[in-house]
Amino acid sequence: MNITTQELLTLQQEAWVLREKHFPASIQFDYPEATQVITLTGTDCSLNCAHCGGHYLKNMTPVNNIFGADKGKYTSCLISGGCDQAGKVPMGSSWQLMTKLKKERKMNLHVGLVSHGEAARLPEVCDVVSFDFVGDDDTIQEVYGLNKTVADYLDCYRNLRKYVKVLPHICIGLKGGEIKGEYQALELLQREEVDGLVFIVFSPTQNTRYAHRMPPPLEEVIKVIATARRMFPNKPIHLGCMRPKGQYRANLDTWAVKCGINKLVVPTLSGRQTAKELGLKIITGQECCVL
Repeated sequence: MNITTQELLTLQQEAWVLREKHFPASIQFDYPEATQVITLTGTDCSLNCAHCGGHYLKNMTPVNNIFGADKGKYTSCLISGGCDQAGKVPMGSSWQLMTKLKKERKMNLHVGLVSHGEAARLPEVCDVVSFDFVGDDDTIQEVYGLNKTVADYLDCYRNLRKYVKVLPHICIGLKGGEIKGEYQALELLQREEVDGLVFIVFSPTQNTRYAHRMPPPLEEVIKVIATARRMFPNKPIHLGCMRPKGQYRANLDTWAVKCGINKLVVPTLSGRQTAKELGLKIITGQECCVL
């Protein structure tokens, strides 16, 4: 769906007015050096998702190596891992260790599609759950290869919220750069209670099935973010670390700040300059944006 520059500017301006109405004139820039990123499964993932293919697990610290020489610099953990065939990050063998970690650090978990019983136990090991929320059945099948539906994601989200703070993550352009299901996801979440929203943006990654796809058109990404601000006028909106690099990233950061986001992870120079031009007070964080 094409959008004209004038339509985009109108959306952005409406979003900014809502931000000014509901939030103080400040923005947080997060540089998450104090968050240790941990994988519970090493580089193993049963799904081999089209956008990741296990690539991002390679840059995480294996759970059995977390108490290295630099352990003292971390005050929090982002714990994730590969998924099993049901779309869940297996946590059982690491439960005792995570319980110990929670006594020392703030804990953010990517858990996937956990059962009702597993959701009920999560307060033992985490402070917040980052939950990938998808609004399109075809995307779930094509990207993850899961025999699941949007209804399954919604059911899991509802159960998680009964027991722990949840920040839904929406990957804009998840279906190989195509906008498919993002607005449906926002509409579904609007009917629920949310603590906030985190957006990330599809980035083509080498050696994956989507390696030769393009990022979603920038104007479409901006439209999603501006629409989210209109739909959730008083809820925090974050733009996470997973987004394309280069000039795309610089332009995205500029527009996202103008659309009224509350947090930006590792901002570009243009994002920082835009915040100053808008008169926003800069707050700096050193942890994952959901903590």
